[in-house]
Amino acid sequence: MNTRQFNLKSIRPEVLPTTINDSMTDDERFQNLVLRPIVKLQNDLLIEVFKNYVVKHKSVFYDLLLEKRIDYIENAIQKDMKFRNSLKGIIIGQFTVEEYLIYIKNSSALNKRMMRIVKERLLSNIQLFEKPELLEAV
Repeated sequence: MNTRQFNLKSIRPEVLPTTINDSMTDDERFQNLVLRPIVKLQNDLLIEVFKNYVVKHKSVFYDLLLEKRIDYIENAIQKDMKFRNSLKGIIIGQFTVEEYLIYIKNSSALNKRMMRIVKERLLSNIQLFEKPELLEAV
């Protein structure tokens, strides 16, 4: 195993609740063995990237109620191609060469899985997305 591949795999957190079995599709296997650990590893960066996205878009996110904030996150990921591509780059940049070669065979379906996981991760951290001045006052 080359050094880059070993280093990338060694820093990934384990995602335990995932069971791997023979009935899984190749996409499910890739999602559970590669995408989930990478998204978990990149969690803090993904949060900061989204915070920056909010600020770059005039901070309207901060004035929204919870339901609309959820919609905002979903729309940002699904409809803003520049933002979506940035998120994909954050994840794909952590692939080994072998994983990348698997990814490009079915990138469209794997991108959907990847963005769903990123969306879930951002939504599960939605409480962290408050106006910066409100966080400093605490």
